[in-house]
Amino acid sequence: MDQAILETVSSGAYIMGAPVRELERQLAAYVGVRHCLTCANGTDALTLALKTWGVGPGDAVFVPDFTFFSSAEVVALEGATPVFVDVREDTFNLDPADLERAVQAILREGKLTPRVIIAVDLFGLPANYPEIRTVADRYGLYILEDGAQGFGGTFRGKRACGFGDISTTSFFPAKPVGCYGDGGAVFTDHDEWAALIDSYRVHGKGAFKYDNVRIGLNSRLDTVQAAILQVKLKAFEAYELEAVNLAAAQYTALLKDVVATPSLPEGFGSSWAQYTLRLKDKTQRDSLQAALKADGVPSMIYYPKPMHLQTAFASCHSEQSEESLCPVATSLCDRVLSLPMHPYLTEEQIRSVAKAVRNHLS
Repeated sequence: MDQAILETVSSGAYIMGAPVRELERQLAAYVGVRHCLTCANGTDALTLALKTWGVGPGDAVFVPDFTFFSSAEVVALEGATPVFVDVREDTFNLDPADLERAVQAILREGKLTPRVIIAVDLFGLPANYPEIRTVADRYGLYILEDGAQGFGGTFRGKRACGFGDISTTSFFPAKPVGCYGDGGAVFTDHDEWAALIDSYRVHGKGAFKYDNVRIGLNSRLDTVQAAILQVKLKAFEAYELEAVNLAAAQYTALLKDVVATPSLPEGFGSSWAQYTLRLKDKTQRDSLQAALKADGVPSMIYYPKPMHLQTAFASCHSEQSEESLCPVATSLCDRVLSLPMHPYLTEEQIRSVAKAVRNHLS
């Protein structure tokens, strides 16, 4: 890592240097797509995809109600309307049945044009893309895969960030592959879209950077972060992904008889960005978190408030019926708690965390 950083500093190519292009090649090969274009962060990655498709005012974009704010924020920033969709209790991911209900509701209302589904690979587990794709094809919608937490996850041998018409990820330090700052990437097999993304990320450049043919962003991955990510990606492939799966399996074996542990459906593989328990109610969740804190065990609530209850989105669901206000997502926000999870957890640490959980719940 030190060598990679020093070589970049010595090169003087701090912006879009050679490591950026090499990292993009490596990421595309790992995911199994034709194009990878890096950018400044995972939020910009989503924005670049929406700009490429011309999403804007009058468009409806379907977003899981249980996710990080940026998944829906980018929609509003383009002037489009986020439509919130409930999630599955067992996987935390977009519920395809509720997705179809939401699309039909928007079509009946007739005020917005359905355009895009943003499917989030929450906590490292890919969404149910076969069923989501069925809905997308039925109504002529694009799928934008938000793989910020999903990089390294799989479904029947295919890797996350390769399921969407355009897919994205984040290299925020807490993600499965994180850099020493911010970073993101966009993935696609579509040559024309890749060219547009390349333009949008550098101020809407044309043939060269001072030939600006559209309004774009300043969203480039720093060369030093690309050099760091090359080292991190090598470690991720070699042993980190295997290590987090082993840690998750150990947690599950120790805890499954006392609490609802994460589900891993048949055919799916997770990169375990988080290991998230489901408690009975908010009282039990908050009590457990307090007990863990007293024992010196860190924990985190992802996420304490669903998207449809965020103040910024108060007007987005004003005309939706009560049944569409995502009861599963709302319930999960009161009941989830994430335990320490990373590739370098020792068996002793895992047992210590599990013991603290068991002691409190029993």
